[in-house]
Formats: sequence, C-alpha cells, structure tokens
Amino acid sequence: MIPWSPRRFITILLALFVLNWLIVAVFAPPEDQIKVPYNPTFLTQVRAGNVKEISASGNTVKGEFEKKVTYKDDSATRFETEFPTFANDRQLSSLLEANDVVISAEPPGERSLLETILFSFGPTILLVALFVFLFRRAAASAGGGGVLGQFGRSRARRVEPATQDVSFKDVAGIEEAEQELAEVVDFLKSPDRYRRLGARIPRGVLLAGAPGTGKTLLARAVAGEAGVPFFSASASEFIEAIVGIGASRVRDLFQQAKDSAPAIIFIDELDAIGRSRGGAGALGGHDEREQTLNQILTEMDGFDSDANVIVLGATNRPEVLDPALLRPGRFDRRVFVQAPDAAGRAAILRVHTRSVPLADDADLDRLAASTPGMVGADLANLVNEAALLAARRNHDMVQYGDFADALEKIVLGAERKVLIGREDRRRIAYHEGGHAIVGMLTPGADPVRKVSIIPRAMRVTCWMSDSAPVVASP
Repeated sequence: MIPWSPRRFITILLALFVLNWLIVAVFAPPEDQIKVPYNPTFLTQVRAGNVKEISASGNTVKGEFEKKVTYKDDSATRFETEFPTFANDRQLSSLLEANDVVISAEPPGERSLLETILFSFGPTILLVALFVFLFRRAAASAGGGGVLGQFGRSRARRVEPATQDVSFKDVAGIEEAEQELAEVVDFLKSPDRYRRLGARIPRGVLLAGAPGTGKTLLARAVAGEAGVPFFSASASEFIEAIVGIGASRVRDLFQQAKDSAPAIIFIDELDAIGRSRGGAGALGGHDEREQTLNQILTEMDGFDSDANVIVLGATNRPEVLDPALLRPGRFDRRVFVQAPDAAGRAAILRVHTRSVPLADDADLDRLAASTPGMVGADLANLVNEAALLAARRNHDMVQYGDFADALEKIVLGAERKVLIGREDRRRIAYHEGGHAIVGMLTPGADPVRKVSIIPRAMRVTCWMSDSAPVVASP
C-alpha cells in the first residue's frame, strides 16, 4: 500500500494536470489566429478570393484564409473580425457568394465531441482512475477492508523464535519475578502436562514496577525461553483519531497471534488505553480509547480454551487500570518488578559488562554497594558512561576510577569550572567535613566514602564513594 498523505495527494494532482497539459499541447496544439479589421483587410481579402470559409456569432466573424495574411507583424491563416452594425448585410452576402466563400453555422475547425471530452475532462478522468486504482490496491492488501481496513491492521512487531536472542540468562537482579514467569514458559513448552491435570494457565500476566526495572526485558526473555513468536506493541499505537481503528487493530493483533499459536503478545505502557472507564475526559461508549479497551477485554476473555496465546502487559501505574482488566480470566497474575538490592545490582552489572574489558581493580560488588536505588536501566547507563570515559582517557580497560567518576557525573552532574577563593574553599571544606563527621557518627547511616568540594551541577556537594574517608581542604 502506498503511504498516503495530503502532500502526496497534491503532488499527484499537479502531476495529472501537467500530464493533461502536455497531451493537449502535443496532440491538439492551439492554432495561430489574428484579429483583423473589417475594412479594409477583411473586405480586401474577400475581393481577392483569399477567404476560404467564415462563420458568424453575433457581430463576430471567424474564418480561414486560403493563404497566410500578415497584420501588425502577425501571420496566420485563421482570423477573427467584428462586423459593424451599420454595414450592409446584403452587399456582404453578395460579395461572399461571388467569391465562393463557404459560410458555416459553426466556427470552422471546431473540435469533435470526443476531443472536447478528452481534453476538457482529462484531469478529472485521470483522477478518478487514480482513486479507483488506490482503493483496489488497499482492498487487496487489507483483505477487502478498503482504506479503513488498511488503517486497522496491527502495527505490532513480530519477532520469530530464531531471531529472539534474549533469555533468562540476560535477566539479573529480579529473581522473584523471573521465577513467577518460569511457569508461563513451562506451559508454552509443554501445555499437555498442565491440561492433563485440569490446570489452566493465566490468560494474561501484568508486569508492574518502576521505570527501568526490566519489565520489557522480562517479556522478551519469556518469549526467548519458550521459543515462540513474540508480538510487541505499545498501547499508544492502537489509538487513532478515527473511531474504531484501535479496536480493529486489537482484533487483527489477536488474530495474528492465534494463527501463530503458541505465541506471546506484549503490550507496553498498558495504562495508555487501560485506564478506568468513565473518567472526566471520556465520551462514553463513543470514546476511541474506551472502544479499544473494550475490544482488548473481549479478546482476552474470548480465547479458546486451547489457544496457547498469553498476553503480557507492562505498566508503571497499575493503580489506574480498569478493574475489568485485572479480574481473573484476563490479567490473572500480577508480577511486581522491584528495584534490585546490592546483590541484584552486582548481578546486573555483570550482565552489562560481558562485552566490556574490565581492569583488575574494577570490583563490581564494591560498585554495586555505591549505587543504592538504581535499577537495571540506570546501571546499563552507568556501564556505558564508564566505557565512554575510559575511551576518552585512552585506557585499554575500564578501571574502577572510570566507574566512580561516571557515577558522580550521573548522580551529581558534570564538574563546573568555577573559581573559588581560598577563604571560600576553607569554609566549604569545613561545611562538607561537618556533613561527613555527622554521617560517620550517626548509627545506621550509610558509610562515608568520599568527601569533595568540587562544584557539580548547580551546587557544591558532599558525596559518597568507596575510597577511605577524606575531608577535602583548600
């Protein structure tokens, strides 16, 4: 299907008009015509026998000379003149008859009806033919659904098992969530073992957690472990300005998954269409978002008992989802993906540093202890920033100092080249040293690892790293 846009339509329309103009210019070019005075030029040419034929419409006389006539530097065989009202019609008629001039009821050289239709309505005919062609192509590619059917096709990306290279080996730090999904993988691999005992696998699994905790990675790992087709789509891709398109795309997505069963459907950012219905911004049953949600509810609840299709949804805000979406029979199971602890962060760092050459002093356990609150996406960014910093410093391997500096840059911002006077540096050192002493003497507080008076971002900050406690002085 050719991508459709107003700019493309205008371009095609202009091209058709240009084509019509070229056809007219080549096959029916306009003939030269001069306008001559009635007397003496017209009458002189009649008396000389050079007028072949004429036609009259009111006081306007058009005709054709036998030979070209030149008037005011223009030469042509076709002419036009105005018959004065005071002229004698009888004398002109006698003169024309005496010189064998053909008098026609229609202007000489008038186009035929077929030529008039072709050259006058050519652009319209070509435009109608273009629309017929486009509609037929759209109907063929959309299975008879026309242009709206083409819009209603799902935009989900399909990943085949042979190209799915993510597995549970690539997931670390969230073992609890991984264990809950291992049952889903086992069902997709050997469903008969569960059906024999009358067990029914959950129709849907909702992955909930903070951004960057690895929900999408978990879904891809489930598909990779099970070895089944993986259909991935964002919830916002279903919504369009035309009402009904979202529901059509949902139907198409679920039909594709059923045809490829066993399969996994992954809908990211589910809260974009799964919010509770009846809100202040909704328009009842005619709201596009609600129609799309209703179609998802129908498809999930209308699965055949033997349809090995599992829906995985991911959201950062499970509290805003519609209750009908969370009831048993739809998203039966909810998996909360939590931020990793220190051991989990160390495991995540090991996964992300597989292809990174590490120096002997790059202690990942020590680095993980310095990154409380960070999730998988943050740690991946930390490893990348450390590798970039090591490359700028021409290091052959990424050292622990590169990780420490990259962490400071991420948490506190880049260093500021600010000139601070000696007395100001002394006061800042005393101030930051006070923070460090309080942190060291407070029971249960995180250990003080580094104290610095280097300005970063918008302020001078005391921060913690893995070196021994040092109070900076001017």
